[in-house]
Amino acid sequence: MHIGELAERTGLSLRTLRHYDEIGLLTPSDRTDGGFRLYTAADESRLLLIRRMKPLGYSLEQMGELLVVIDGLEADPADALLQERLDTIKEEALERRDRLRKQLAAAEEFVDQLHARQASPY
Repeated sequence: MHIGELAERTGLSLRTLRHYDEIGLLTPSDRTDGGFRLYTAADESRLLLIRRMKPLGYSLEQMGELLVVIDGLEADPADALLQERLDTIKEEALERRDRLRKQLAAAEEFVDQLHARQASPY
């Protein structure tokens, strides 16, 4: 698929996809004779993984580190060091998710308080 279709399917901008290509986070699988980027379903899956990391506050560098681990484990599933690193990343992701849940709960309480104040003048 072309970059526009990938952008539409993932909800990311063309600018973001080009930036990811420039920094090596998501390289197109191929290019047309005219030089246009071409992506596969595997590229889309990789991009969705990257997109899911953003709300958890991962930096682009951390995203790249995870992708290196994933690529390494695809090449050698028995690599104990890479598996250990993946386990650490999973633990960090759970901690980040729990922090977000607490923030969301606090935000919901705040909104509830605002709604309650609308019902009464004070």
